[in-house]
Amino acid sequence: MFKKFQPYIRQFGERADLFLLVVCVICSIFGTIMIYRASSSMVAAGWEMNTNKQIIVQVFSIFLGIAVFVILTVLDADLLAGQWKFLVMIQVALLIALRILGEDDGTGNRAWIRFAGIGIQPSEIIKVIYIIVAAKQMTYLKEYRDINSFSSVAQMAGHFVLVFGGVVLVSSDLGSASIILCIFLTMFFALGVRLYWFALGAAGVSAMVPLLWEYFLKEYQKKRILAPYDPSIDPNNDNINWQTYQSKITLASGRTTGVDAEHRYTAFTGKHTDFIFSCIGEELGMVGCLIVLLLLTVLIIRCVRIGLRSGRTFDMLLCIGVASAMTFQTIINVGMCLGITPVIGITLPFFSYGGSSMVTMFAAMGLVSGVKYKLKPKLFSIY
Repeated sequence: MFKKFQPYIRQFGERADLFLLVVCVICSIFGTIMIYRASSSMVAAGWEMNTNKQIIVQVFSIFLGIAVFVILTVLDADLLAGQWKFLVMIQVALLIALRILGEDDGTGNRAWIRFAGIGIQPSEIIKVIYIIVAAKQMTYLKEYRDINSFSSVAQMAGHFVLVFGGVVLVSSDLGSASIILCIFLTMFFALGVRLYWFALGAAGVSAMVPLLWEYFLKEYQKKRILAPYDPSIDPNNDNINWQTYQSKITLASGRTTGVDAEHRYTAFTGKHTDFIFSCIGEELGMVGCLIVLLLLTVLIIRCVRIGLRSGRTFDMLLCIGVASAMTFQTIINVGMCLGITPVIGITLPFFSYGGSSMVTMFAAMGLVSGVKYKLKPKLFSIY
């Protein structure tokens, strides 16, 4: 039986990006250990948590993520992009399900669908689908249209607005929506769109901000956005700034190499999810934080490198979209822990607790590995 599949296994080992997979697994195992440490400290501080269940969910998500990575490596992303109508239908179905069955995650966001004790965050899936469909759309416009024409720009911007607006209106999840915005802008730039379109877009957004601020954002969202920059919103750090304040003290307490269990600062809500970076800083100090940032930087650079060497616009945009999501999630999450960006529920890729985030990040990396797995066009074979 093994001999029958041996040629396929050998082919996968030769053509897939095993380095990318290994680094992803290292990050996820590292993150799982830190989640256990964070959860244990929260239980010791009196929080009601099922640490064993969290670890089981995280480990299961890692194995499921690896399986998805392998499938998407072998499955040509062009085949997925060819079914873009079906992918769009999945996005719409997820938003409808979120509207009907969605639950508040404690932050005012209707971002989760829960059943049988398992939670799914649809925006994570929507994000990956958006990268695939946007790459397909942008490639078509570049190859068969003028990408700098008003019609082309309007189509790309319209697609983004529909996805972005759907996530915001249905779930009020500004975090996931902001990552989709960053993905769009990065892919838009990588496509080679003229800079004057960015200037026009910035002018249009600037004109819309007062209206959005006044009529669409809720009061708690306004305070959350302004809190890192306006001390008067929560001067005692006991309300909207409480998590950030605890995070900064926890992060600073680790100093260079971390502290032992007896000298941990405290436990607070989200220490094992959005603020896992603070836990790493407490446990392993600045050294541990630098290792985490190095591992994530390696993944980002790898994605960009594979995309630039692919020789195809679609593959390049796919890799750039994944790298963009990784980059901005890391920047925003670390900024949240440092108190320099608003707390908007962004996870640290591969490190924060969350099955949806883990599986979708492995899926995104599988798409990148699939680009490397794919044979290059003859035009670029000499390279």
